[in-house]
Amino acid sequence: MSSRMEKLEGMLAADPQDDTLRYMLAMECDRLADTERALKLFRELMEQQIPYVPAFVMAGQLQARLERKELARSTFQQGIEAALCQNNQHAAGEMQEFLQGL
Repeated sequence: MSSRMEKLEGMLAADPQDDTLRYMLAMECDRLADTERALKLFRELMEQQIPYVPAFVMAGQLQARLERKELARSTFQQGIEAALCQNNQHAAGEMQEFLQGL
């Protein structure tokens, strides 16, 4: 396990509801090729009462890299809706471009 992973997990133990730390842990899992754990962490962030929009972007890209195109499409579509609800035009536009590229 990487020291970065250990640090993130330690910080999360102290503050398990910190979305930024949870997102960073998901990104680290992806970097270390633990894709299923990364997707699980992204999914948890996406399913919150107030979805964490960057998780949709990264989960969709990861699903596309894994050749899970239909899941990627669905993730980007849901992410666009979540981004627009949060007035995050930048993220919505970015996901729209990824969606068109699938």
